[in-house]
Amino acid sequence: MAEKTLRFDVSEFRERVRRVKESMDARGVEVLFLVDPANMNYLTGYDGWSFYVHQGVLLTLEDDQPHWFGREQDSNGARITTWLDDDHIHGYPDFYVQSRYTHTMVYLAGLLKEMKAGEKHIGVEMDNYWFSAKSLQVLSDELPGANFKDATNLVNWARTIKSPAEIEYMRQAARICECVMQTAIDSIEEGKWEKDAASKVVAAQIAGTKEYGGDHPAIFPIMPS
Repeated sequence: MAEKTLRFDVSEFRERVRRVKESMDARGVEVLFLVDPANMNYLTGYDGWSFYVHQGVLLTLEDDQPHWFGREQDSNGARITTWLDDDHIHGYPDFYVQSRYTHTMVYLAGLLKEMKAGEKHIGVEMDNYWFSAKSLQVLSDELPGANFKDATNLVNWARTIKSPAEIEYMRQAARICECVMQTAIDSIEEGKWEKDAASKVVAAQIAGTKEYGGDHPAIFPIMPS
């Protein structure tokens, strides 16, 4: 197994967990289930292109570490990119993927029961792209003793408080953005192909600077004429 590749110190992840737990306690949430990839990354460091299947992060008030939950074939990615111990990484078999006979939340409900959390106040991101109505229905059916609460944006608000390490990454991103904008300014002219300008902008986004590399954007350049 490859070594872990963490973008932040473990101490920073622990501080994030501490602050999120404070918010959970204030809102009467004993167990938090996150599905937003950004929020999953915030608490664990998980970084993977696996959001096309059901996945998430569980956080209880009692446990020092969150629990990663996802497809078994993605669990090695969780072992590499998160600060979690192996016993906090839970992969479900492919039988649950797009199954006509069961649902991935059945597996999650079983995990919550194993954690003695099946009858607690469980916060879920109800108004989130990655949490379906079917998911909540199955969880409610499988955990009739649980009280489900809306925890939408609970972690998002915690993320507004930036650490020095996060601010440094933001500074790096700003330098990359400056290079990208200058490339766009230099490339966009009357009579030139939009595709040529767009390709140069994308290249600049990925190339980054001499000090640190860039990445592909969340959305590609939009240049309607």
